[in-house]
Amino acid sequence: MEENRYLEVSEINNYIKSLLDSNIFLNKVYLRGEISNFKCHTRGHLYFTLKDDLSRINAVMFQSSARTLQFTPEDGMKVLVTGRVSAYPTSGSYQIYVEAMELDGVGNLYIEFEKLKEKLYKEGLFNKEHKKAIPKYPEKIGIITADTGAAVRDIMSTIKRRFPMCQAILFPTLVQGEFAAPNIVKQIELADTFNLDLLIVGRGGGSIEDLWAFNEEVVARAIYNAKTPIISAVGHEPDFTIADFVADLRAPTPTGAAEMAVPTVKDINNLIEQYKIRLNKNIKNLVNTKFIELYNLKNAFVLKNPMSLYELKEQKLDKLLDNLKRNIQNILDSKKHILEININKIKIIKPTNIINNNEIKLKEIITNLNVVINKKLDNIKHNLDYTINTLKLVNPLNILSNGYSLVRKNDHVIKSSKDVKINDEINIKLHDGEIIGIVKEKI
Repeated sequence: MEENRYLEVSEINNYIKSLLDSNIFLNKVYLRGEISNFKCHTRGHLYFTLKDDLSRINAVMFQSSARTLQFTPEDGMKVLVTGRVSAYPTSGSYQIYVEAMELDGVGNLYIEFEKLKEKLYKEGLFNKEHKKAIPKYPEKIGIITADTGAAVRDIMSTIKRRFPMCQAILFPTLVQGEFAAPNIVKQIELADTFNLDLLIVGRGGGSIEDLWAFNEEVVARAIYNAKTPIISAVGHEPDFTIADFVADLRAPTPTGAAEMAVPTVKDINNLIEQYKIRLNKNIKNLVNTKFIELYNLKNAFVLKNPMSLYELKEQKLDKLLDNLKRNIQNILDSKKHILEININKIKIIKPTNIINNNEIKLKEIITNLNVVINKKLDNIKHNLDYTINTLKLVNPLNILSNGYSLVRKNDHVIKSSKDVKINDEINIKLHDGEIIGIVKEKI
């Protein structure tokens, strides 16, 4: 009898791996799926699960391949991957070794959605302080959606059923396709001029591509800039669009938007009944309060004894007069004390002593002033004598007293024999007079 041979676990796992590696159909596979359980190892390797609605497969992308990615993988992204399927003997599981990965079309939309959401969030378009209050009892509501389909019917019928006195105005628009976004913007701007109490902007459910018009930046900014309060009602409850974040209120469905927009007649009747009860109660309380006030007035001591009011005033007047007299006396006493102090100061300091002291000081000042003046005059006289002596030294008339003379012709000084001719009349200035002469000969 042949004995059974038991294999090691590692042997069977390695054998399965060799089977997968030798299968040419598994050496190059192309898969579409959604990323989940994503993890980036410190060494740069990427580990995640690739799944669809029915199944999933483990995936690994080594650092050498991951560095070629043009995006950062995240959970929820739809991707297209290329790789090979093989086994990991250590855990006994098979997985796809991803060599290349790119975003699926829906994944690209998801990234665009997140980028725009982050951009508008940083600009403050989602902030609560910009949200306008939704009126409780609107009289006119605008509806911006397609004029066909379940959404418009649900909104209209809900408003009519709950609050029939409210007027609903439809602004039909495209809600899907290339021209949907500008058409929605145009209708929002038009409805904003109709003096409406409220606007409902939305459509029925669909895929992310179907709802994409409500993720466009132009639509978000049109909602933000509108003066009329806006309720967004796009798709079903799990669906979120950029319009939902910007709108003043988000409804899970178009029907939900209509329910948020208007109350029911029953609610209003209940509210009116509550107001009636509260009003009657307040009136009764007010009447009771006034009766008590009237009773207190009728039985007031002052009204029964009017002279008591006069007596109180008289007593108050007496106190005021006493305070006045006391204050006046205090002021007089203070002034009298100051006067006595000044009189004593005058007695201590005699005016004659002050005058004598001032006369002595004045004499000292006059004496000092005379000394200064005489000194100044002596300096001036000395400077004058010095100047006169200097002028004498340079005076040409003094030079003539030494035997020199000054010869002039026609009031011009003769400096050379060439300046005169024979028979010229000349004037000779001497020390003690002048001589007029005639030139006879020139040497």
